[in-house]
Amino acid sequence: MTFPERPFSSGAEFFDAYAGQVTRALASVSRERLAAAERLLADAHLRGAQVFSCGNGGSAAIANHLVCDHSRGLSADTGLRPRVQSLVATVEVVTAIANDVAYAEVFAVQLRLQARPGDVLVTISSSGDSENVVRAIQWAKDNGVASIALTGFSGGRSAALADVALHVEADNYGVIEDVHQSLMHALAQSLRMRAMPADLVACRKF
Repeated sequence: MTFPERPFSSGAEFFDAYAGQVTRALASVSRERLAAAERLLADAHLRGAQVFSCGNGGSAAIANHLVCDHSRGLSADTGLRPRVQSLVATVEVVTAIANDVAYAEVFAVQLRLQARPGDVLVTISSSGDSENVVRAIQWAKDNGVASIALTGFSGGRSAALADVALHVEADNYGVIEDVHQSLMHALAQSLRMRAMPADLVACRKF
């Protein structure tokens, strides 16, 4: 059964049903895998490794937003100097690779140019089957770069290839993207709390 399975009589009625879907989707994420993702990111930041993010469409927006929360946000009160970069942020680079090579290679080519063993790649793809995302994870796997894949629907090839798959059990793009955004925020804020003085947590805005 997909959601929505029928038209709703009003936006308010749909919102209540939508909220229920988001609640169930949030509960579906493996807490063990979430902890594993946090460990990978924490270790990367402590070592000064680079964290890359990528995605398409709405997932591209989450990949760009991740840079803000996992760099500026995470550095506040922690002494950390996170190195975080979105592979979708520079339209000139993305379109040059798409035009000269192939759109399926827009992320993998950038990783070949910039990534080093020990870095971390975070991918966001609701289907888990976006070809450019899958190729990026495969390149990472072949070159010593750890990967965290945020997925939905069936998980696709991304969930199977990644070192850590944060899979959302849902079949609605909006619901999946809402949970992916929540995962991105929760990881950033948890990492910040762990790295800052405990007595400052209640005094700061998150």
